[in-house]
Amino acid sequence: MRSASISRKTAETDISVELNLDGTGRYDNQTGVGFFDHMLDQLSRHSLIDMKIRATGDLHIDDHHTVEDTGIAIGQALREALGDKKGIRRYGECHLAMDDAQVRCALDLSARPYLICNLDLPTAKIGTFDTELVREFFQALATHGGITLHIDRLHGFNSHHIAEAAFKAVARALRIAVETDPRKADAIPSTKGAL
Repeated sequence: MRSASISRKTAETDISVELNLDGTGRYDNQTGVGFFDHMLDQLSRHSLIDMKIRATGDLHIDDHHTVEDTGIAIGQALREALGDKKGIRRYGECHLAMDDAQVRCALDLSARPYLICNLDLPTAKIGTFDTELVREFFQALATHGGITLHIDRLHGFNSHHIAEAAFKAVARALRIAVETDPRKADAIPSTKGAL
C-alpha cells in the first residue's frame, strides 16, 4: 500500500496525518477550523485518498499556523507515500464547476515545487475563515509535496464556491496524477529516470 503517517510538532501546532493513496476517499479530519475541515474532506473525497488528520494549534491567535502546518504535513505525507513515483501518471488536470464558480487546476508531481494561484477570492472571510489562508495551504502543500501546482479561477463571485471548487479541482487532478499508469507501471515517468 502507498501510505504514510506524518507527525509534526512545533511551538505553534501539533499535527498528525495518515494518508493512503489507494483508498476510497474516506476521511476523518479534525483541525479545530470548521471551514478548513470541510475543505480537507473535499480534498480526500474527490482525490480518493484516505485521510485522517488531527491538528491542534494556536487558534487563540488565528487559524494561520494550523492551516499552513497542516498543508506542510499533508505535503510531506504525500511525498513519502509516493516513494520513487514509479508507475504514476505524474500529471493531472481538472476543470471543475460549482454553481457560479469554475476553477482550473493543472499539476505535476515533479519534485519541483511551484505555485501559481489565481483565485482572487472576493471577500476577506468565509464565515470566520480568512480567505487568504486558501493560498497559504496550497503553498505549503506544493512546497512540501514537491508539486508544480497551478490553480486558476475562471468564473465565480461567491468565495465559498470558489474555494471549494479549488479544493475539489486540486483533488481531482491529484487523483489522476497519483494513479498507476497501466502502460508504464514499472517505469519512472521522466526521461531523467528519477523524480
